[in-house]
Amino acid sequence: MNIQLSSSSNWQDYELIDSGGSEKLERFGKHILCRPEPQAVWKKSLPESEWEKLYSAKYIRMKGIETNRPDAQEKGEWKKKRGMPDQWYLDYRYNKMHLKFRLGLTSFGHIGIFPEQAPNWDYIFDLIQENPIKKGFRVLNLFAYTGGASLAASAAGAEVIHVDSVRPVITWARENMEASGLKDIHWVVEDALKFVRREAKRGNHYHGIILDPPAYGRGPDGEKWVLQDAIQEMMDNCSQLLEPGGFVLFSLYSMGFSSLIAENLVNVSFRNIGQIESGELFFTDRGKRKLPLGTFLRGKAEN
Repeated sequence: MNIQLSSSSNWQDYELIDSGGSEKLERFGKHILCRPEPQAVWKKSLPESEWEKLYSAKYIRMKGIETNRPDAQEKGEWKKKRGMPDQWYLDYRYNKMHLKFRLGLTSFGHIGIFPEQAPNWDYIFDLIQENPIKKGFRVLNLFAYTGGASLAASAAGAEVIHVDSVRPVITWARENMEASGLKDIHWVVEDALKFVRREAKRGNHYHGIILDPPAYGRGPDGEKWVLQDAIQEMMDNCSQLLEPGGFVLFSLYSMGFSSLIAENLVNVSFRNIGQIESGELFFTDRGKRKLPLGTFLRGKAEN
C-alpha cells in the first residue's frame, strides 16, 4: 500500500483561494463562493474584509441545526450579491476528456460538484482507456450524485450504470451528461445497498466499481443509510460483483474516517485485490495551506 496525497493541477475553472475559520473561499469559473468547511480550523490568510469583497455568494447555515448528529441534514440559505446567478456551467479538461457541469446553489450548501474528485476522474479515464477490453467494459457508480465519475467512465468508452437514490440528482446528472456531449449512461433511482444485493443474487459483474458513500442518507422508499452500520455489507456485496482484473475506487468524506479504514474495508471484503493506493484528497489555497477534502482508495483485482 502507498499512502499519498492527491490533488489536481488540471483545473482551469476552479481554485481554492483561501481557507480558515471553518470556511473556504472558492472560485468556480467567474463566481467566488464562501462555504462552511469544518476541517479548516486554522486562521484565514486574507482578512475578513477581503473575503467580504471577493465572494459572489455566501452560504449561511440555518441556526439550531445539530450538524454533529449522525442523521443531520444541513440546511441554510445563500446570501447572494448582484449578478450572481442561481445556475451556471463549469468545464473540466484532461487529455481527451472534456466534462461540463451545471452548477446550482442548493439549500444544503452543495452546488453539484466536488472538484477534489478530479484526480479520481483522471484515474478512471486513464485506466479504461488503457484497458485491452475496448467493448463491453462495464462500470458501476454507486452514490453517484451528479455524475462526475460516471462522465469520466463514459468519456473513456465504458458502459456506465449510475445509481443514486434521489431522482432530482439523477436528472441533474443527465443534464451534465448531455452538456458534456455524452450519451447512454444507464440511470437507476434506487437505494444503493438494495441494488448491489440484487445484482449479487443475479450474478452480474462489473469491470469497475466506484463508491462515494455519504455519512448518512435516505433511499427513495425511506431506507436508512448510516455509513458505519452498512458499509461492510456494502463492500461484501460489491466484492461479488467485481470481475477479475477490475478496479475499485472508494472515496470517503466523513470526519474521523482515515484512508486506513477504507483499506481495511477493501482488504476484508475483496480477497483478490492486489495493487492498492490510498490517501487524502486536498486542495492548496493561496496561503499554501493544504485543505483535506476526503480520502480515497484505488485498487485493482488480480486476474
